Amino acid sequence: MRAMVLLEPGRPLEPRELPEPRPGNGQILLRVQACGVCRTDLHVADGELPEPKLPLVLGHEIVGIVQHDGARFARGTRVGVPWLGFTCGACDFCLAGRENLCERARFTGYQIDGGYAPYAVADERYCFALPDRYSDAEAAPLLCAGLIGARALRMAGDPRRLGLYGFGAAAHLIAQVAKAEGREVHAFTSPGDREAQQLALELGAVWAGSSVELPPLPLDAAILFAPVGALVPQALRAVRKAGVVVCAGIHMSDIPAFPYRLLWEERVVRSVANLTRRNAEDFLALAGRVPLRVRVTPYPLADANAVLAALRAGKVVGAAALIP
Repeated sequence: MRAMVLLEPGRPLEPRELPEPRPGNGQILLRVQACGVCRTDLHVADGELPEPKLPLVLGHEIVGIVQHDGARFARGTRVGVPWLGFTCGACDFCLAGRENLCERARFTGYQIDGGYAPYAVADERYCFALPDRYSDAEAAPLLCAGLIGARALRMAGDPRRLGLYGFGAAAHLIAQVAKAEGREVHAFTSPGDREAQQLALELGAVWAGSSVELPPLPLDAAILFAPVGALVPQALRAVRKAGVVVCAGIHMSDIPAFPYRLLWEERVVRSVANLTRRNAEDFLALAGRVPLRVRVTPYPLADANAVLAALRAGKVVGAAALIP
């Protein structure tokens, strides 16, 4: 099979002929229908996440068709594969129901070959049935942008007025979830990104503007999807007393020093790390009930480097997916 392979961080992916993967014990073989392109893929490819498996097939928003009967899924079933690919089940975090922090966790498209290929294998325990209402390309961003976004939203508490910094794949989905829950969404984009601001307004945001602006009214919480550390003090300026600022990315540039008065009055800054299988089950069930408008552009698998470059340059509006 012809896959797009990372041979060394900092270098473009290379098309390579690889043998079709063979499933091991507890694994299933999937014919990949679509694989979302996530900013985390970019962090792996650019060397911002350390020690990836090399050579590596990137991609952790995999939509695939099961090729043989497994213990959970029958042949022909459409399933999704997310970032979390394995946990030990025995460490303190796993035993406490916090497998997202497992000491020996392994991740799809990082330590496990992912979906930038026609076929992939995955541990069946970490695969999920997908809502029928979404096409393959539409379902792909649900598997990371949606899952991590939903976990970040829960970490924000119960905000009436919510700010989303970086209106890309995750924010455009979670804005709709927040609106369905009766929350007021304020969208912050790169300065001058009128297309993303317009999308935010179309999806129900009450205000959209630049990330260097303050919102019309103080926020109860803010979620940072943009991996820009300088946005942390900016978001703290935007939230009211006891406001929560959630950093949702797996990687972020350094947070600059800021005066204590921005944090005072019981404001909170916290991060979100990975996800649990329960997160996946809950969000995908919600996505089956609440019709989400998924803005996704499909591309041929061979265009993977061009899509990553567009994502790096901030030129992807909504989400992107590769089609083998």
